[in-house]
Amino acid sequence: MKTNTVKRALRSDVPQVGTWLSLASPLAARFMARAGFRWLTLDIEHSPADWETAASIFGAVADAGCVPLARVPSITLENAKRALDAGAYGIVFPMCNTREEAEEAVAICKYPPTGRRSVGGGSHVLNFATNGTEYFHRANDEILVIVQAEHYLAVENCDRIFSTPGLDGMFIGPNDLLASMGRTPAMEVDDPDFVEALRILRETARRHGIAPGIHVGTSEQARRRIAEGFRFIAVSSELGFMLSAAHQAVRETIGDDEAAAGPVKY
Repeated sequence: MKTNTVKRALRSDVPQVGTWLSLASPLAARFMARAGFRWLTLDIEHSPADWETAASIFGAVADAGCVPLARVPSITLENAKRALDAGAYGIVFPMCNTREEAEEAVAICKYPPTGRRSVGGGSHVLNFATNGTEYFHRANDEILVIVQAEHYLAVENCDRIFSTPGLDGMFIGPNDLLASMGRTPAMEVDDPDFVEALRILRETARRHGIAPGIHVGTSEQARRRIAEGFRFIAVSSELGFMLSAAHQAVRETIGDDEAAAGPVKY
């Protein structure tokens, strides 16, 4: 059975850089899986992806030797088992604001007696190159469980959230975190309250032995965040990369395009 290389690396405090899949395109995922990123997260929360599309994308990513992850719409048993049975190597759970929600995230990703995940499906076996019996016995050690800190309540409760047994990491969503603080959503700003919130989240995660993560818009931002101590880093998305290059081509060949205000960073 394949091992989850991202989970192993994060346990050893080795930065793991990936990106978001926002287009719900299996073909785009096949190309992105060969770009060199350590992991790719399919955004099921905000994209039009359905579960059949998700299974195709997880398979394409896994077959390329990359680690397929899912960001599900919410912290529910249905979302977890559908994503994991479809072949995801782990889940990023959005908007986790309490210890109880973090405990639920862990429980629904683990088979009994540790958790409440039910047994079934077939795509997960293909993606891990194993059989159902071995997968059942090893999945609890291979599935990556990450909760998002993207609300000011998560900052207030981060000590209790990040100490949850079975949690592998946390991931900051800058846009939603800023929105919850009454600020304009952005990938990065110098607002003192926002900067302090990032520090608190990062240092608390490291103190509890889980990987601190964050979404950034550029490679320069990613290098800086890694130097600060972040370890699970998402750089833009396949949509962001596509539009960034397209906008650059428009500016350089046609001139300023007022309809294209700038590259998408997410």
